[in-house]
Amino acid sequence: MDIAVYSWKDTDEATKLRIMRRSQADIDDVIKTVEPIITDVKARGDAALIDCAKKFEQADIMSIKATEEEFEEASKTLDSDVKAAIEKCVGNVRKFHEQQMKRVETHWMIEIEPGVQAGEQVSAIESIGLYVPRGKGAFPSALYMLAIPAVIAGVENIAIVTPPTSHGKVDDASLFTAQLCGVKNIYKCGGAQAIAALAYGTETVPKVRKVLGPGSPYVAAAKRVLSDILDPGMPAGPSESIVLADETADPHNTILDILNEAEHGEDSAALLVTHDQKLLDYVEENMPAVINELPEPHKSICAKVMSPDGYGGLVLTESLEDSIALANEYAPEHLHLKVKDGGNIARQIKHAGEILIGEYTPSSLGNYGIGVNHVLPTGGWAHSYSCTSVWDFLKRTSISMCNKQGFESLKGPVETLTDYEGFPAHGDVLKKRSFS
Repeated sequence: MDIAVYSWKDTDEATKLRIMRRSQADIDDVIKTVEPIITDVKARGDAALIDCAKKFEQADIMSIKATEEEFEEASKTLDSDVKAAIEKCVGNVRKFHEQQMKRVETHWMIEIEPGVQAGEQVSAIESIGLYVPRGKGAFPSALYMLAIPAVIAGVENIAIVTPPTSHGKVDDASLFTAQLCGVKNIYKCGGAQAIAALAYGTETVPKVRKVLGPGSPYVAAAKRVLSDILDPGMPAGPSESIVLADETADPHNTILDILNEAEHGEDSAALLVTHDQKLLDYVEENMPAVINELPEPHKSICAKVMSPDGYGGLVLTESLEDSIALANEYAPEHLHLKVKDGGNIARQIKHAGEILIGEYTPSSLGNYGIGVNHVLPTGGWAHSYSCTSVWDFLKRTSISMCNKQGFESLKGPVETLTDYEGFPAHGDVLKKRSFS
């Protein structure tokens, strides 16, 4: 089993570009594939969704929307240990996002100068679509990471879409989790067709203003195509991570930490970035054995991701400073710092979806139960996007008010600027204004 190893200063530019782009090339390639699916859903609505479920999930759909009976059955059927685990993690995520909301000032005004007031009013987006992927299994954690901040923010209309099981149902864990979060509108559709349904609306699936949630390149491509119809939200594509480590990192744990994100899919990216040759050599030598201990398909997935043909690998830099610079340029979805004085080093990280610090904070804890959100920007978008929060479900409206004193104070300067910029009607609204 070949593990990709790169000495960064000696790596050619084409290889560096491929590693930096991650799966973005895959997304570019599938746009032509998703366009006819989107057109079909726009034209045929529910009928197209039912046909897509048969074609892509081999599922016969009786009702696109999950029924009350299906919610009740899921709660009875789901293993009690799984329910308890979901309830604990949901509690932590809810507590974290409730604290975010407490820091949101929903209405504020200040005096800019005598007679001039300005401020903002914050309100919830009226309708939101949440995409919960399935892949080879069910991901209730993705559901509560999205639904909890949406509910706390006060979104009135929340629609969850998720690919159906082969039995034409939503998996029990997702139904149980949705109900626990306070959302009952969950629809059995996935992939590009689900994004199209949220963009245009069907007989069953409501049209929404914005969609959030991670997904395959097909989902990401559909969001890109439909970005003029609905707000596609933060780019959240295939999983990616950097483990940034020095000589203080536990070598065996480091292998486990790298593979944590690699197992999501062959389009995942998982990198070790270190200036410590001894650590890199240990990981290169011992990672194949760890991968071989995984069950299929995860063994094959991780082997592909970490191969020279994948988006993962082991990167050797010349110094800790170079490692930090590379991480900031890459802007990973997940960044695990396993370095001396990690708390202070974290302050030097400017671009990452999340930062996990130390051996006791593996990525899986953040993925499920610490309370922070695991729906994060991918593909380098952490340069300009933030982790999912209540703010993703809120919008700001500016407010201003002038009295006579403020009007008179601003009238002259603003007239000068309207004349300079050539907007006579803008000037007339001041010059020719009358007051009763």
